[in-house]
Amino acid sequence: MSALTIRPARISKVLPDSIAAEIGFEAGDAIVAINGTRPRDLIDYQYLCADEVLELEVLDAAGKTHHLEIEKDYDEDLGLEFESALFDALIQCNNHCPFCFIDQQPPGKRSSLYFKDDDYRLSFLYGSYLTLTNLPEREWQRIEQMRLSPLYVSVHATEPEVRTRLLKNPRAGQILSQLKWFQERRLQIHAQVVVCPGINDGIHLEQTLKDLASFYTGEVPTVASVAVVPVGLTRFRPQEDELIAVTPEKAQEVISQVRSLSQDFRQKFGSSVVWLADEWFLIAGEELPSEAEYEEYPQIDNGVGSIRLFLKQFAAAAKSLPSEISPQKKLTWVVGNAVEKAFQPILQQLNTVAGLQVNMRALASDYWGQKISVTGLLTGHDLLLNLQGQDLGDGILLPNVMLKHGELLFLDDMSIEAVASKLGTKIFPVAGIEELIDTCIA
Repeated sequence: MSALTIRPARISKVLPDSIAAEIGFEAGDAIVAINGTRPRDLIDYQYLCADEVLELEVLDAAGKTHHLEIEKDYDEDLGLEFESALFDALIQCNNHCPFCFIDQQPPGKRSSLYFKDDDYRLSFLYGSYLTLTNLPEREWQRIEQMRLSPLYVSVHATEPEVRTRLLKNPRAGQILSQLKWFQERRLQIHAQVVVCPGINDGIHLEQTLKDLASFYTGEVPTVASVAVVPVGLTRFRPQEDELIAVTPEKAQEVISQVRSLSQDFRQKFGSSVVWLADEWFLIAGEELPSEAEYEEYPQIDNGVGSIRLFLKQFAAAAKSLPSEISPQKKLTWVVGNAVEKAFQPILQQLNTVAGLQVNMRALASDYWGQKISVTGLLTGHDLLLNLQGQDLGDGILLPNVMLKHGELLFLDDMSIEAVASKLGTKIFPVAGIEELIDTCIA
């Protein structure tokens, strides 16, 4: 990649009491080079900044270039945050998976909703999933040289013809040889399998999970964990996509199949290796697994054990709930109807506080055309459709998984402000248990 395609790394925040703050860095400044090298991304930046002596080329907000020399301890952080983790172009996806959520959205929304990233750097930094179908040799070399491990890989199927059918990409069939590449270099991946009924389920799912578990060997297992996730479909998806929604019967079948395999893996490897996303149990109407079954929660960001962990963390935090609050408060807690049953213990505990009344509204998403919806897919449209003209009390408790990261926008581009105005109430975005409890009792 030529230096011309690498943009200066634009600074968004300077941490107080840091080296950068002491020097006088400001948001809007940009780093062009470190010790003569232009960083491509946050990985390069962190690697280059580990040295004790740094020569920086900096472009200030007015466009003037400065040259600085910094002496610091090895590995000491400068205290800078950037507008983006990538200072060159995003590595885009070259697959045509029919179940891709990006292709199941209506046109005309904000452009960032349509970016198809398949970038190993975002996988390493943030745990996003990639397919490994689009990497030139130099990027494989960089993964090896910089020991970028673990990566998060969408496998879906290990049989070449099945994976090729799913990804609509002839390069997709190389997955087993790619896993061997990681194994030879003692690098790790976490895998996911999105189950599409009629395509990669049944005997194909069994083959995939057995193949992946065969890489759970040695001190550093190549495949550290596998998440099995149900395909999610919306009413905007292409009609000719050959996909079938997961029914409660199919969910029960997959739960039984995967539990049987993970039991075998536990006896063989001392770990389940393979875990089911919470959604399977919600769709099937079955009880969630016990906390012990999730081991170290290796796939928590993929919805594997997130409800069980949320319940556990709430139980611990609820010990500090007051016996009463004054003045009295009435709130409406909005969640996806998939978690309605699972979150009843939380609702009951909040309502033991005298003076506090929390009403749960568990909604399906009319916007996406789903009868069962997870909380993160609810939109402004869904709130207006279900809550308009109702007594919502002093405001709405809104899990911030419904919002675009860092912004007060729903997935349908409606703003919190607009929805609150139309509902005639306040909306309180809450991130996690502490904010949920604080908003209720503050």
